[in-house]
Amino acid sequence: MKARSSTLLLLLLCSIPSAWSLTLPKARPVPGGIAIIKLASHESTAPQAYYLGHRVMVQMHRQHWYAVVGIPLSTRPGIHHLHYLNSQSKDISIPFTVHDKHYRTQRITIRDKHKVEPDATELQRIFREKKRMLAAFRTWDNRTVTQIPLLQPVDGIKTSSFGLRRFFNGLPRKPHSGMDIAAPKGTPVFAPADGVVINTGNYFFNGNSIFIEHGQGLVTMYCHLQHIDVKQGQSVRRGQRIGIVGATGRVTGPHLHWSVSLNDARVDPALFLP
Repeated sequence: MKARSSTLLLLLLCSIPSAWSLTLPKARPVPGGIAIIKLASHESTAPQAYYLGHRVMVQMHRQHWYAVVGIPLSTRPGIHHLHYLNSQSKDISIPFTVHDKHYRTQRITIRDKHKVEPDATELQRIFREKKRMLAAFRTWDNRTVTQIPLLQPVDGIKTSSFGLRRFFNGLPRKPHSGMDIAAPKGTPVFAPADGVVINTGNYFFNGNSIFIEHGQGLVTMYCHLQHIDVKQGQSVRRGQRIGIVGATGRVTGPHLHWSVSLNDARVDPALFLP
């Protein structure tokens, strides 16, 4: 019995991700990308790091602490600074370079003109929804993210890529802040990593949507769903079905819009995929 217990304990220990071997996303320090910055800290607990006033993910990788910094699409190229606090609460600044990147232009025709030029009542709704979305993207939990790379949430064809400069019916609108994956209505959508559902609902532009918080400022969003299978406050596991593909909101056909946010910056989801 003792030998069997020892074997079970060994198996359990082997199944726990090592804090010294966590995988990082791909580094691409451009607007809409990710900067991976090594911190001069050898403490056992993760230092607190900040960029543009937002706390950022800090991961242990190969016996060193690294800040995983999401860079907003609106960021100007040049020298930027990451700040972190050492064990003496001293603020240390680390400069890093954000390089320029040119994103292609995409022109889309939308039949429902209200989805391009909303009326006054619709604009009030959009404003309320924007506040809810920002609150979700700014959610923070200290738990370590152990499941990078992420799973692609739906099996389909990647269509509109991240960062496209968009024109709807000839009018300029915000750049594309996610990855579009085309799939038939009813195709299952799965959680790419363990997390907690922090928001669900029907949004004017995004249709039926889900927000999942994964820890350390990593939040993922799933839009245009036909149906939502989870509830706010529910814990989900990697690979668990959370909904099905639809065509709700501002769309030209059924697909999943998948956004990945780090420290309240929407970044290219491809950087988190294998």
